[in-house]
Amino acid sequence: MSQSTALLPAPATELGDDGCARPSRATVAGPVLAVGAFAAARLTGMVCVALVSHLTHQDAFRLLGRSWDSRWYTGIAAHGYGRTLFFEPGVVQSDLAFFPLYPGLVRAVATVLPIGYGAAGLLLSWLAAGAAAWGVYAIGERLHGRRTGTFLVLLWALMPHSVVLSLAYTEPVLTALAAWSLYAVLSGRWLWAGTLAALAGLARPNGFAVAAAVCVTAAYEIVVRRRTGRGPEVPHSLWKVCAGAALAPLGWAAYVLYVGIRRGDPLHGYFAVQRGWGSTFDFGAGSLAFVEHLLRDGDKLVFSMTLVIVAGALLLFALLVADRAPLPLVVYTGVLVLITVGGSGFFESKPRFLLPAFPLLLPLALAMTRARPNSAHLVVCALAGLSLAYGTYLVTTAHMPL
Repeated sequence: MSQSTALLPAPATELGDDGCARPSRATVAGPVLAVGAFAAARLTGMVCVALVSHLTHQDAFRLLGRSWDSRWYTGIAAHGYGRTLFFEPGVVQSDLAFFPLYPGLVRAVATVLPIGYGAAGLLLSWLAAGAAAWGVYAIGERLHGRRTGTFLVLLWALMPHSVVLSLAYTEPVLTALAAWSLYAVLSGRWLWAGTLAALAGLARPNGFAVAAAVCVTAAYEIVVRRRTGRGPEVPHSLWKVCAGAALAPLGWAAYVLYVGIRRGDPLHGYFAVQRGWGSTFDFGAGSLAFVEHLLRDGDKLVFSMTLVIVAGALLLFALLVADRAPLPLVVYTGVLVLITVGGSGFFESKPRFLLPAFPLLLPLALAMTRARPNSAHLVVCALAGLSLAYGTYLVTTAHMPL
């Protein structure tokens, strides 16, 4: 049976005292354990940041909630779009480069609760990170069982750049929407998949990867399977598949068109804004030039770590494809990797762009599932040490854009 269209198995249930069926303890314990482990990892990371911030006389709240891109998002939440910074010729940083979902949600939270925009951004990111961890676990558990799902969440929580999941950034929101959209595709819930993909497209520029996964998988189901006469093993309606695929790119396309109209060039206006930031897609030419500089001249630790992380992502993507992962996961991850490697500008931010690409970690999670428990625990401890130390360094010491 195709993994991309298989129905969800009936949830394990047990009878309560009143004779009614309820989810089994094992069904409830799996996601609770995974999300709890994720929360423990990220809370430990924030404690490390707070301690080092105190020792170096820095404000931990400002570092977490009002640094780099967070300032742009909270500015949009507070005042709307319209801020532009002019630097040397050709460098014009406009807030139109930032997609509207996250600042809109920040504004809503700050309106409802008696907190500032920075605190609202942190609260929103932390809640989204928890929802993302649950979705990541759900995909791992569906494909390979509870143990793999838990390892998948732990690996995602302990990546070197996972400190970003504790900041007022958009990656947690995008990952949550992406994980649950992909889960909906895997379980044949096409309307949910398309709706969540549309929201992901409003969260970040690379949220288009979710729409690509939904649309390509829908095309595969409609064209390839029906052409061969086999049809999907699951009898879902054709109109739902088409509707999900039609919904998926609407969020991303709507904002790109809005910026284009606002700039007087509907099709190219948004990409002109990105060029002003130095962000273009040049098929990796800029990345290769920077790698050549690193290998020849050396540079800061952050750049060297970025090179290692991006190279590791390419290897993991090859393993994901070799393991014959479900089509939507391969398409989603492939688009994220392509955008990251093929884009120029802000080389040090590439690991952050890869954070939503959690399916890259599936081969490692599977390997840890099959390994001896002591070996798996050793890997988790080593990753925890690296993640906590490097993440704290990034936020408190490196003073570079994340």
